[in-house]
Amino acid sequence: MSSSALGDMFVLDPATGLDALVRALVDDGYRVVGPLVRDGVIVYDDVRSGDDLPKGVTVEQSAGRWRLTIDDRPTRFSWTPGADSWKRFVFPAHQEVLRVRHVDGSFATTRPPSPDRPLALLGARDCETRALGVLDRVLIDPDHPDPRYAERRADTFVVAVTCGQPSATCWCTSMGGGPRPREGFDILLTEVTTGVHRLIAEPGSERGSALLARVGIAPATDEDHADVEAVADAATSSMPARLPGADIPTLLAGMHHPHWDEVAARCLSCANCTMVCPTCFCSTLSDTAALGADHAAGAETVRVQEWASCFQLDHSNLAGHPVRATTMSRYRQWLTHKLQTWPEQFGTLGCVGCGRCTTWCPAGIDLVEEAAVLIGAGAQGGTP
Repeated sequence: MSSSALGDMFVLDPATGLDALVRALVDDGYRVVGPLVRDGVIVYDDVRSGDDLPKGVTVEQSAGRWRLTIDDRPTRFSWTPGADSWKRFVFPAHQEVLRVRHVDGSFATTRPPSPDRPLALLGARDCETRALGVLDRVLIDPDHPDPRYAERRADTFVVAVTCGQPSATCWCTSMGGGPRPREGFDILLTEVTTGVHRLIAEPGSERGSALLARVGIAPATDEDHADVEAVADAATSSMPARLPGADIPTLLAGMHHPHWDEVAARCLSCANCTMVCPTCFCSTLSDTAALGADHAAGAETVRVQEWASCFQLDHSNLAGHPVRATTMSRYRQWLTHKLQTWPEQFGTLGCVGCGRCTTWCPAGIDLVEEAAVLIGAGAQGGTP
């Protein structure tokens, strides 16, 4: 996927273009995953045609609240993401790592087969393409790579979408992003609703260009180019949440400010924020052995990897005791890691500003509001 500046634009017929795009990806052997409306929320799952995509869907979000509405508009990408993220397709919440079987007095190890089809992600927003980039930096690290993740990501095809209607909990512009993705995709779609409803497509890679050439596109006009910029500009202007990015490095200076305790009094330590986060990568390994087998012939042990959270009490266990025994210490670890120590480890922020942690917090804790207070406290030397 190219990270070069965007250039050529083409027009897709909104009535038939998406279906042609999906079918072309399927014909190329991809497992196409995209947005679906299920049980009143947006989820990501297998898409078989353009008609599967949401139509006329908008979303209202605030701290601790997410509501979906449907009207008669023809729009396909007027929604903002729900709790689901693309992470679970490349870094599953539960995955088998290996099996060890007792055979003829020895042990045979087998690993799960590789995925039979590469992934095509349809409808990824800028915050989501950047989240995949953050995970790549962590899990394809040359010194400590995760081979299962690297294998799933190797041939992933990404169809990104300009975010035309940010929610009240979005703050991607504070995290170095914006409504219109600039890299990390093979094709970028912008849905224009002013005048004639249309989808403007931009290739981001050679394979993206090749696929667009097969789905019946027309060159974009100057008006189309202007409308694409207008969609992104309007979305940027409507972005409600802001963080003082230049002051984020002061967060650790307020480590002992009493506001941490005030937030902790509201926090349920439920781990919702980390489970919906598209960049959190904590996991744990566990082995399950056949009961009573005692190394008998055919006895089998299965090792699985599952998502974990720094909000779990046993996450920081050392010598049988948790290093972070209080909710305050765990919330502080999570927030300071996301915004300050993550860049020291990996060279990028650990937050992409998608707002999921705020929307899906049952206590309605708003990361932007709390971080702004604590960053301000750090700028004042960490004193109350």
